[in-house]
Amino acid sequence: MGLFDFFRKTDGPGQGKVDREIARLERLVSNKLSQNFDRQDALEQLGRIATAEAAAVLLKRFNWHLDPSITDQDEKEVAVRGIVAAGASALEPIREYCRRAEGLTWPLKALSQIVDREGYVDELLTLLDQFDTEYVRNPEPKVQLLHALEDFPREDVRLAVEQFVEDASEPVRFAAVNAAFAMKSEESIEVFVLALPREESLRIKNRIAQGIAEAAWQVPDALRDACRSHLPPEYALGSDGLLRRS
Repeated sequence: MGLFDFFRKTDGPGQGKVDREIARLERLVSNKLSQNFDRQDALEQLGRIATAEAAAVLLKRFNWHLDPSITDQDEKEVAVRGIVAAGASALEPIREYCRRAEGLTWPLKALSQIVDREGYVDELLTLLDQFDTEYVRNPEPKVQLLHALEDFPREDVRLAVEQFVEDASEPVRFAAVNAAFAMKSEESIEVFVLALPREESLRIKNRIAQGIAEAAWQVPDALRDACRSHLPPEYALGSDGLLRRS
């Protein structure tokens, strides 16, 4: 089964001609050596076609970078508009692309313009759920998803991001700590304090201590000894259970 067969529901009159045209446009969009004018025109044509098949091709423009960067960004903005023009038909191509992509910034930008706020966070959580906390060669998708979830202070988001405080990748752990603090829930304090003894990254230790101190969260009695023993040098835990910068 080909890529377009995956998204097509029915074949109508002239479908073969449309498929051939999309295949021609795909060759231009996928090749960074094609002429800029031709590639730009192909992106705009695919946006006018506005189908799942066209969206799947437009997503391929996010696979590579072009110099100068301003041209690269302009083309990717055109691709985003074309994907958004396909509406709900673009959702499955976006999901499929994000499951394999090296980076999610641009497809998530398109996704956020197709679904409503609650639908968007649900899509982000579904994408994050495909990952565990084990080592991956490229942690960037996890980092980008955690960053995107910072804007959605919900209980299910808090529980989802907290597990990545124990991720094998330091950048992912840092992103998870930031995302968890963005939830503004004191329920997270146990996760943060228990992470301190195991954490090797000083910037993460500092971020945890800073976040707890700024939020004025009280460290529970049972966790105070462990917390006190593993704080960064510039922080101290008072007898009242509050962290302060010394």
